[in-house]
Amino acid sequence: MIMDILDVIRSRSTAKSFDGGSVDPDALDRILDAGRLAPSAKNRQTWRFVAVRRKDVKKSLSEACYGDPRLIDAGCVIAACTTNINYTMPNGQPSYPLDMAFAVSFMMLQAEHEGLGTSVLGTYDETAVKDLLTVPHAMRVVILLAIGHSSEKSAYKDRLPKDRVISYDHW
Repeated sequence: MIMDILDVIRSRSTAKSFDGGSVDPDALDRILDAGRLAPSAKNRQTWRFVAVRRKDVKKSLSEACYGDPRLIDAGCVIAACTTNINYTMPNGQPSYPLDMAFAVSFMMLQAEHEGLGTSVLGTYDETAVKDLLTVPHAMRVVILLAIGHSSEKSAYKDRLPKDRVISYDHW
């Protein structure tokens, strides 16, 4: 069986707003499972996902995101947190930014497959988010992912041509 994941990738775009509807619990479980199944450095899986569905908590999250209204109207907001900020890969890079990017990307693709929109949010007061969600202060909230029924998606943005970004065997 051949799955054309490129169709899902091509159809994905950032949701500019959400309609306030809830996310089906089974769909949310599949989205969270997609993040759980993502690859991580040395398979350490140093992540925790806090799924926020309550309107009052989403409103407080919006305030921690400097008033971003997408969080209030999203059906769910996932705080993607790392449990180990100290692991460095042999190449000298910290692993958690890559690990979390993989996990959130997998969740975004599953959400698209479920017919839901997503918005990645990186502008927030991390201390306020940690306090609100009771994330231990030794951990990091790396990315917030708003998921829901999108009332407006951003227009498709052209990508650079393949010959500008892909080469084989040398730069």
